[in-house]
Amino acid sequence: MKKLLAGLLVLVLLLSTVSAAMAKNDKEKKNKKFRLGVEVLLQDEIDLIKDKRLGLITNPTGVDQNVTSIVDLLFNNPDVNLTALYGPEHGVRGSAQAGAYVEQYTDEKTGLPVYSLYGKTKKPTPEMLSNVDVLLFDIQDVGTRFYTYIYTMALAMEAAKENNIPIIVLDRPNPIGGTKVEGPVLEDKYSSFIGEYPIPVRHGMTVGELAKLFNSEFGIGADLTVVEMEGWKRNKNYDETPLEWVLPSPNMPTLETAIVYPGAALIEGTNVSEGRGTTKPFELIGAPFINSDNLAAKLNSYKLPGVTFRAASFIPTFSKHANVLSHGIQIHVTDRNSYKPFETGLYIVKTIHDMYPNDFQFRAPSAAGISFFDNLVGNGSIRADIEAGKSVEEMKAAWQNGLDQFNEVRKKYLLYK
Repeated sequence: MKKLLAGLLVLVLLLSTVSAAMAKNDKEKKNKKFRLGVEVLLQDEIDLIKDKRLGLITNPTGVDQNVTSIVDLLFNNPDVNLTALYGPEHGVRGSAQAGAYVEQYTDEKTGLPVYSLYGKTKKPTPEMLSNVDVLLFDIQDVGTRFYTYIYTMALAMEAAKENNIPIIVLDRPNPIGGTKVEGPVLEDKYSSFIGEYPIPVRHGMTVGELAKLFNSEFGIGADLTVVEMEGWKRNKNYDETPLEWVLPSPNMPTLETAIVYPGAALIEGTNVSEGRGTTKPFELIGAPFINSDNLAAKLNSYKLPGVTFRAASFIPTFSKHANVLSHGIQIHVTDRNSYKPFETGLYIVKTIHDMYPNDFQFRAPSAAGISFFDNLVGNGSIRADIEAGKSVEEMKAAWQNGLDQFNEVRKKYLLYK
């Protein structure tokens, strides 16, 4: 019996070793078929930055497939002269909450100056660029118009143009896919740092593709180079790549958050909690005045594609309704391919508005009559339509022509199949 047990143990260990080796081999094969822009730059196109003073715009998402920071990759490369770091909203190390101003400081690890590109100074000044020959941008976007990093990129492109400095954008996947485009195109009147250009809420483009579109369509005219990825397909989900998920911001903890974000973030323009201060931001939505069972039942009655709603209660630790028991729903995406996040978000906002007319509120309009909700959706008509009792289908019909026009322009800048 002892010999039998010993033999079985040896067999188990052997199978385990073989399985681990096969998994490692599969991962290595997978990695050889896929490379990020930063990996292509350092392995094939180092001449773009070699022996030049380099300014780097990045945050914690600027990593290679081994989750090594691009700051360390460049700083420790003898062919690279990294001279300055620039941080977007949340900072280079990603420690600041949404809207928090990050002061200029010295990076402890490298001793390099770190300049904030959020708050008082969103565009690099000539002084910030005085010791830079080339600007480099490497940040993971989440595929939604009102996520601010793409405007940090656009403003850096403007600064590069104004100061006669080339700018290089290192491409990364769109984590919610590169095939689907959804929502209204932003109207000029409603432009802001959460929506600078006339693109739809879900744009279906990578940062590199957006950089090319911004540069040509909106008159930036920078000396732009996009270092493309290798092996990325437009229909690939982020978790079908070898990449680990690194939080792009404190309230974007998972890929699931990014998937619901284009619609769930509309709640930010209201007095309902979007789940900030919980472990499921943008997946949990609620307020003290909501009956969770009734709201979940109503939303599920629409039979929206690819999603189901669970009655849920939660207590946010900060932000709206902090330390107060709130009731509402959790969004569960059941089929990513059929799920329409922006349309789903509109249904949620409209339903809460209609069910709780005495309690629900849009955030107060500015002196110009523009609510934060208007900035998010990119127009003033959707808020007016909700208040007038119009259906989501009527709202969709109103923005479809602009979306069709954008799709035609978009085709010119797609880099991947």
